[in-house]
Amino acid sequence: MDDDVGDLRRRGTDCEVIVNAGPWSSGGSRTLSTTGRRPGGAPPGTLRRLRVPATAVGLLTLLTGCANATSAGGAGPDHRGEIDLVLPDLGATTVLGIPGTTVLWLGLVVCALGLASGLVASVQLRRLPDHPSMREIADLIYTTCKAYLVQQGRFLVLLWTFIAAVIVTYFGVLVAMPWGKVAIVVAFSLVGMAGSYSVAWFGIRVNTLANSRTAFASLAGRPLPVHRIPMKSGMSIGMVLISLELGTMLIILLLLPADVAGACFIGFAIGESLGAAVLRIAGGIFTKIADIGSDLMKIAFKIKEDDARNPGVIADCTGDNAGDSVGPSADGFETYGVTGVALVTFVLLAVEDPALQASLLVWIFTVRIAMVVTSGLAYLVNDAVTRAKFFRADRLNFETPLTALMRLTSVLSVAATFAVAWAVLAQSTPDGLWWKLATIVSFGTVAGALIPDLVRAFTSTGSRHVREIVKSSRQGGASLNILSGLVAGNFSAFWLGIVVVALTGGAYLVSLQGLDALMLAPAVFAFGLVAFGFLSLGPVTIAVDSYGPVTDNAQSVYELSMIEEIDGVEEEIRREHGFEVRWERGKQMLEENDGAGNTFKATAKPVLIGTAVVGATTMIFSIIMALTDGLTRDLDKLSLMHPPFLLGIVTGGSVIYWFTGASIQAVTTGAYRALEFIRRTIRIDEGATRASAEDSRRVVEICTQYAQKGMLNMFLGVFFATLAFAFVEPYFFIGYLISIAVFGLYQAIFMANAGGAWDNAKKIVEVDLHAKGTALHDATIVGDTVGDPFKDTSSVALNPVIKFTTLFGLLAVELAVSLTAQGRQTLVLALAAVFFAIMVVFVLRSFYGMRIRTSLADDAGPAVEETDGASPGAGHAAPADISTRPGTEAGDVPAVEAGEPSGREVRTRRERTGAGKGEQR
Repeated sequence: MDDDVGDLRRRGTDCEVIVNAGPWSSGGSRTLSTTGRRPGGAPPGTLRRLRVPATAVGLLTLLTGCANATSAGGAGPDHRGEIDLVLPDLGATTVLGIPGTTVLWLGLVVCALGLASGLVASVQLRRLPDHPSMREIADLIYTTCKAYLVQQGRFLVLLWTFIAAVIVTYFGVLVAMPWGKVAIVVAFSLVGMAGSYSVAWFGIRVNTLANSRTAFASLAGRPLPVHRIPMKSGMSIGMVLISLELGTMLIILLLLPADVAGACFIGFAIGESLGAAVLRIAGGIFTKIADIGSDLMKIAFKIKEDDARNPGVIADCTGDNAGDSVGPSADGFETYGVTGVALVTFVLLAVEDPALQASLLVWIFTVRIAMVVTSGLAYLVNDAVTRAKFFRADRLNFETPLTALMRLTSVLSVAATFAVAWAVLAQSTPDGLWWKLATIVSFGTVAGALIPDLVRAFTSTGSRHVREIVKSSRQGGASLNILSGLVAGNFSAFWLGIVVVALTGGAYLVSLQGLDALMLAPAVFAFGLVAFGFLSLGPVTIAVDSYGPVTDNAQSVYELSMIEEIDGVEEEIRREHGFEVRWERGKQMLEENDGAGNTFKATAKPVLIGTAVVGATTMIFSIIMALTDGLTRDLDKLSLMHPPFLLGIVTGGSVIYWFTGASIQAVTTGAYRALEFIRRTIRIDEGATRASAEDSRRVVEICTQYAQKGMLNMFLGVFFATLAFAFVEPYFFIGYLISIAVFGLYQAIFMANAGGAWDNAKKIVEVDLHAKGTALHDATIVGDTVGDPFKDTSSVALNPVIKFTTLFGLLAVELAVSLTAQGRQTLVLALAAVFFAIMVVFVLRSFYGMRIRTSLADDAGPAVEETDGASPGAGHAAPADISTRPGTEAGDVPAVEAGEPSGREVRTRRERTGAGKGEQR
């Protein structure tokens, strides 16, 4: 695919994002121009030009002007924040007689081995057998994913200029920090962003290797390889991701001067949060535009899932990787990194004794090193047990080995936590601190294992809630299907919330056992350690999350390869690979495995959002420490009796609801355009076998186009909201951060689990009831398409957004406080108003700039497209009714001709001649 997919083009030194509001010309042409112009040279529809670097330069100029004004007014106060934190001598701590720095160097070796094991696994996947027809489809998916990710990389660099503007202005100009140190912050923000981006790239490469191998392995009719291949690919991603992130932080600890470590950590965390936020938001929008566009065609034309004639299927496969691989990989990298930075920051701020600081830091990183080892060991043991138990089995509940792996890893992690705590802390710290801290971390580890079990109670194909959705759909159709799914989501938010509160409350009780004599705010440290424990399953959490995209793509690769129609393919496989092909059994296993993948994709989401919320508490504490001069003044302002604090709490909830609405709106409009194009180009007549590559490419372009436009509106809205609210009043901002964390937690859990329940309700109808093509199936498809942006767009994007807002808020609130301390209160409030006005512009654009631009007239009649700033008149015909078949006219779709089969009666040559090896009807 061309690198200009999505109309991101570079002109001279100025970069623009150009979004075409109307993908087709008024004459109904099927051409979606990649040059942004019609064949005749006129500009298409309405073009949005968002000059990102120019906006960043304007922001830099504005903030620099403020800094100059402040400098003119007098010297600023001494800056003492997270950026100035100095690491203690880690070598002064010993672990069983070994210096702490030596232990950390051994940790770097473990990280190198983890990276090597992940890379070796990817090479092993490449060597597994597949069929050329399947490999061709997998390569096409990878090529499309690669073009998408290249585009997102360019976009990331553009958005990074906003962050760099604030970093340079504040630390370089206002605080007058040495430019070398400012360069370190900027450089490590790039390192963090590159880390998120690189693991996302590795993820799509491994997944697109595994999907064709999984599809081919299913032909033998044995379930074990169908499980082991996606499990190996997921573990490969998990080991590379955790090892790369941990290795980077160890390099900061070991190789850089102690007095610049704070700068490195803060820059690194901000960069990885930026990368995760952008890739999560854009990937979530892309994948659900494609998914909805593909799924609704099953209702419109009564075609099977992943029908090769559907131009939206390749975009759907690309979206599976963009949304379920790229986004989660970047998100996981950021989650582990930010949680570690939060704990390091707390220790250096809240613990006064340098010796205790060193002991705690060595302990934290040694536990993280041990978690990599225990995850790898648990995987090897579980894989050996699974092979021994199911080597010759014809049936396998694919959720069973995944559940066993999670539980085994949890047990090993708890044991390793206590062992490491004893080894590092027992001799150097007083009053049994080692077992208290190990117990607190274990509460988080238990949560990390228990939450997936609870999620399965609401989203698994065996869940009573999911089966309730299917039952309600029998009589109530899509309406009761949707209502029942909302019930599942709401109940899940209650139970998961209670579990998080109970386990975090237990950690708080342990923190009361003498920790206050060693540090400030021990309860906050306990909450941070709970978040740390959430992630103790390390690579395994990432592995089971990455399992889903492979199983989903494997089904698509099977169908798109059309392998069953290849002459002599059974004899070829028997001769070259030595087994008899079992077509029906293979398809059945792929369906079942996809259901397991859906469930475990759902289990990772609450763990990551829970970590974001609990970990954000620790970062908020850092801001509070700076505002209250080490908890010595203004504590009364952290109360509902302080009106700005209360107003901040109310404001945070409003932003969460705007964000979820804006993300769904981007999916809605993009899906509308994709559906419009697919209906006009899909061919289901007797001679059609597969969609053209050009039509498939254009659907990908539509998805990319609306993903980038929607993501830009939402990211810049969040960015300027953070600046605006930080400048209003610092304690208003504290309330705001607390609010987005709490509202975001429950909104994300509700949406993720409701979407997961709808998804697997459809899977029950398809796999267990064999009811494809029925009214019940149609109802569950509608529910699934409602749940798609719930679970894979809005909910998952809240995690990086919460952490980015908190991290970037560290800089924003310090900038505002510094200006206020110089007597520039009026200037600060004026800037707050300016930033708020800019935020409102992007909030308005997130709906009015993304709305569907057709009239309210019946689709079957003429319609005109609305244009900004112009009266209607130069419109194009609206898409025809969903039940009709496309014809040859450029405008409306003609009705089915008399005597011609329509809907389910239309069958391909394969369906008429492939009796005995065809699909489920």
